[in-house]
Order: sequence, then C-alpha cells, then structure tokens
Amino acid sequence: MKDIYKRGISGLVYVVVLWSFTSYSEITFIFLFLVMGLISLYEMWKLRKGKSKLIALLYVITPFCIVQLFGFSDHNYPTSNFNPSPILIMFILTWVFDTFAYLTGSKFGKNKILPKISPKKSWEGFAGGLLFSVISVYFIQLYFDYFPLHLLLIYSIVIPFTASAGDFVESYYKRMANVKDSGKFIPGHGGMLDRMDAFMITIPTLYILMNLLNENL
Repeated sequence: MKDIYKRGISGLVYVVVLWSFTSYSEITFIFLFLVMGLISLYEMWKLRKGKSKLIALLYVITPFCIVQLFGFSDHNYPTSNFNPSPILIMFILTWVFDTFAYLTGSKFGKNKILPKISPKKSWEGFAGGLLFSVISVYFIQLYFDYFPLHLLLIYSIVIPFTASAGDFVESYYKRMANVKDSGKFIPGHGGMLDRMDAFMITIPTLYILMNLLNENL
C-alpha cells in the first residue's frame, strides 16, 4: 500500500506539473520540455553506456525539438501566437489510453503483444485503451475547440499505436541495458524516459498529421 500511495502521489504531481507548465505560458512550456529533454537524454546516455548512441539519442532529441512547434496554431513560427491546446489534447489522449490499457490489461490481459520486450503489454489491454481513447473524444471536444470532431477521432485512434510503439522502443533499450527503469527521477515510476516514452513517437507523428490533415480535411 505504501508503494501504491507513493506512486499515486508522484504520478499526480507529474500530471499537474506537465499540465500547469504547458498551459500557463510559452516560457514555462519551453522551460519544462527543455528540462525533461535534458533529463531524458542523460537517462538514455546511461542506458547506452558502452554501446552505440546515435540512433538512441536521436530518438530522444527529435520529439523534444518538434514539440516546441506544437503550440503555434497556424504553423508560421515564430510570428504566430502560442496555443497549448494541441499539447494538452495529446496529453489527455495518451493518459487515457495508458490508464485504461493498464486497467483492462490487468483484468483481462492474456495475449501478450511482445512478451520478450514488454511482458505486461497485452492485446486486451491495448483494445481497452483504444476504446476509451475514442470515447474520451466526446468529453475533450466539450472543452477544446482546437480540432474538429473528425480529426480528434483520427488522433484518438492513432495515438494508441504511437504510444505503444514508444513504450516498446524504450523497453527494448532497457532490456538491452538489463535494467527495469531508466532512472529514479520520479518515485514509484522510474526515470523521466519511463514517463515520456509514450510521447516519443506520438509527438512527431501527431505533428505531421496536424500539418497534413488540418489543410486537407
């Protein structure tokens, strides 16, 4: 119970910090992702100690650079105004998927996706997370008008795949390093990479979709 309590408190603090720093201002948003990016780079550097690092470090650097462009709604950086809505929507969809994938997988998970890399991830959990991700669109569009409903639905279907892929990539690097967590930065949750892995592929994928779909749909 003590570990569950610690994990719950630190997880809540993590969510509040991400949400607050992202929504407060452009400066706090940039500062937040700069710090998280540097910590994630350090953790990946340690995971790849004695091994090739270029691809692994690019895997970390790329999303932390691209996310800086998310808040500029008309994509005319740096003249456009900062809008945190797309980042906050990405947070919600990813957290909803992760939460319900865990809950569903814990209860019904039998068929593992990649047991040698991430033994706890199941197809049942993935399906549950995907379902609730799509359902959450109804509530998201009540509070955010940044994306039309049909684009939100597309993102809610895509993000479960990208979030899972990011998790598997990080799990692969941890397996190669023979460690359970990327670090100890967040009590009960491991390192920063352990909390950010779902965003690593989601960020560049979502940014590409935002530019393609917003202009063509």
